[in-house]
Parts: sequence; C-alpha cells; structure tokens
Amino acid sequence: MSCALPACDRETWSRSATALLLGCICYALPWSVFAALPIPADNSSVLRIQGSNTIGAKLGPALVKGLLEEQGLNAIRVEAGDAENEQRIIGKTVDGRSVAIEVAAHGSGTGFTALKDGSADLAASSRPIKDSEAAALAALGDLKSRNAEQVVALDGLAIILHPSNPLGALRSEQLAQIFAGEIQDWGQLGGPSGPISLYARDDNSGTYDTFKELVLSANGKTLAANAKRFESSEKLSDSVSQDPYGIGFIGLPYIRQAKAVAIAAGESQPMPPSTTLIATEDYPLSRRLFLYNRPDQQNPWAKALLRFAHSPRGQAIVAQSGFIAQTVQAVKVAATNDMPAPYQALAREAQRLSVNFRFQEGSASLDNKAQRDLERVLEYLKSQDKLQQKVVLVGFGDSKADPARAELLSKLRAMAVRRELARHGVMFRAITGLGDELPVAANDGDEGRIKNRRVEVWVY
Repeated sequence: MSCALPACDRETWSRSATALLLGCICYALPWSVFAALPIPADNSSVLRIQGSNTIGAKLGPALVKGLLEEQGLNAIRVEAGDAENEQRIIGKTVDGRSVAIEVAAHGSGTGFTALKDGSADLAASSRPIKDSEAAALAALGDLKSRNAEQVVALDGLAIILHPSNPLGALRSEQLAQIFAGEIQDWGQLGGPSGPISLYARDDNSGTYDTFKELVLSANGKTLAANAKRFESSEKLSDSVSQDPYGIGFIGLPYIRQAKAVAIAAGESQPMPPSTTLIATEDYPLSRRLFLYNRPDQQNPWAKALLRFAHSPRGQAIVAQSGFIAQTVQAVKVAATNDMPAPYQALAREAQRLSVNFRFQEGSASLDNKAQRDLERVLEYLKSQDKLQQKVVLVGFGDSKADPARAELLSKLRAMAVRRELARHGVMFRAITGLGDELPVAANDGDEGRIKNRRVEVWVY
C-alpha cells in the first residue's frame, strides 16, 4: 500500500491516531489504534501464528512488533520459543502487564493443520491454500474468500549460486532438469566443469511447494533424492554461498551472500528477481505471501494484525524486511524493438504502475489481491490527480489458436478492470488488448496461463 501524500510522514502517521482525522487515509478498510484490545488474565498468548518459515523467520515477528508498538506497548522483546524456528514477541502495557504473541515457522502446511486443530489463530503461507486444505477446513468457512485470504506481501523465489559461479541466467526447464538430477555438471550449462550440488527447502515449506509447482511439476520433474533439505531459509542460503558448486532456491530476503540469477520461462526474456518485476508479478518465480484466518475471525488481535499488515506502516515493514510491499508507484519502462508498436509508444510517453490485475482461476472475476489493488490504484490516481483521461489499461492473455480471439479476450479483461475503476470516477484515455504478446510465463501449464492473463495500468 502506498500513501502518496508527500506532506504525510509515514512513521508519524503510523504512530498517531490523529493522522486519520487529518485525512491521511490510505486504505479502504477502517483503521484505528486498537487501544482496548483484551489481555487475558492468565497471561496466555493473545495471538498464535503458525506456518511459513519465509514469513515466520523475519516478516511475521516484525509485523507483530509493529502492532505492539501501535498499541502503545513498550519494552518489546523477542524470545526464542520452545523449539527451533519458534519465537515469542512480548511487550509491556503502561500498567506493567505482559502481552505475548507466538510465531512458529515450520512450513506453510503446518499452518493449515494448526488452524484446523485450533492451535493457531492465523496460518502464514508462502503459497495459496490447496484445494484439499480448503476442503479439510470447510467447517471454518470458505478459506479462499476475501475475508479469509489476505495477501500481505510479495516475494520472488531467487535461484542462488555461489558468488564465483559465472552463470547469469537459466531457463525454467533447465532449472527443472538440474533439480531433477538430469543435469549434473556445470559444464553442461556452459560454466566451468564441476558436479552440481542441490540445496532445497523441506517438504513442509511453502517455498518448496511453490518451486515444485512453478518449476518441477510444470516440467514433469520431481526433486532428486540427493538434494540437501533445510527447514531454515538462512541456513540453506549460507550453505550455497559456501559451496562453489551449489545451487538452491530461496525467498528474496534470504539471498544474503549468495548470487541470484535471472530466470526465463516460456518465451519470456530472462528476468532478475527485481523489486519492480516482482511487484507486477511478471518475474517467473514471483509469489504471494498470505495470512489465512477463519472468515468469522473472533480473535481481536488477529483482526488487528491483519489490518495493520495492510496499513501504510505495515507495508513499510514488509519492505524493511526485504520483501516487496504492495505499493503503487509509477515506473518508467524502456521501449525495445521486440515490443508491439502501441506498447512502444506507451513506454516512450507514459509510465507503468507497479501493479498488475489478475483473475481467479477459470473466471473473469478479479482475484482477492486484485480487489484490494483496485483500492490502492484508486488512491494513487486520486493523490496524483490522474482520474481524468490519464489512464490506459492494457490487457494480455495466453495464446489461442485464433490470434483475434486472444486479442478480444485480453481486451475484455481490461474492460473488466475498467468497469470497477469507472464506478469510482476514473475516465480513461484508452483501453486496449494485446492478446498473447509479451508473455511473462510459459503457456503450456495452468500457472503460466494464469500469469499471462493480466491487465497493466499506464498513466500519463
């Protein structure tokens, strides 16, 4: 989320309830300082979060600390929990009472298990909930609904090598062959000869689930049995950075001393895991980071944390933690000869917003993130005085046997976004569809086709 108000200091805003009264409103959900959140008399934890190590190692505790600060607590400290990759964030109220929130980071799958058995209030996940998990949790409500599924940050799976490895880019199919054990020597990839050492997250990890879906399964492969497995993102990254023959995959904040390479999928150009390419979800291995809760969530601390995560201060913490905040910014794109002529003209004359609208699988309806992005884009357009004839929507899609049909469907996607924004007073300069041009993913799998079905926003 971005509060594009230059006179409004974000730190001051996040710490002051009066800023809300002064009109610095950057998010559609009501936001207030929850000064009267209940504290159990028995000093039990007010909130329990279980799941993704990617979220739980750094981002989760940072958001919790920010919430406790927002609540006016002091002497906030982080303690190790009862097991590895578990933490307790503890603060003191003005009258000396302790408030504790637990964060356990054993993998995305464990979050949904904990949500089901009641041992967690929020499930942190670095992948979308699986159909089987949603079915198992159906008694709690629809875990795929907007009220239950919260995208709190964006991330990209970085493919990391030892810093001395000269390789600069890989294709996703090469990546699949490497991790399946079919390519076993760096010399086969044009690098100096030497045996490839594989490093991977463990089976509970959402990072591994994402890699498996986007790379291995998409190319009909499975992970080689000799891959070294890790629960900890930091330990995996450090191991690769110390192994001249190593390769691994990791969340963006955990590159540390390793070297990240550019990735290409399908007909896309190799893309580095850059902030802009992950923000638009164009980078082939970009992903969303989620917090899931029961739709009828009763825990006021859980509600407060979700609202805080979407607030300007919460999204600032996302960025400070090394992930990509859902901040709307205008980005200048360099025109290149491989772009369609209308797109080249846009690149020369306008700027692209750092958000793409995407759709529910098999549907013309915007997905949960896109529905929130509508609010973010509207706030940006209002703050920059771009509501009238300054906006161009560009739709894209996956390839079809009939190029004219692909172009029509891509324009219809752009029209769906237009409908939503027009309700709030946006008058458009142009609406266009470019069919299957400029793919960002392979079209031979569902995940790739979904990524290619997108709508970009450009502003003059």
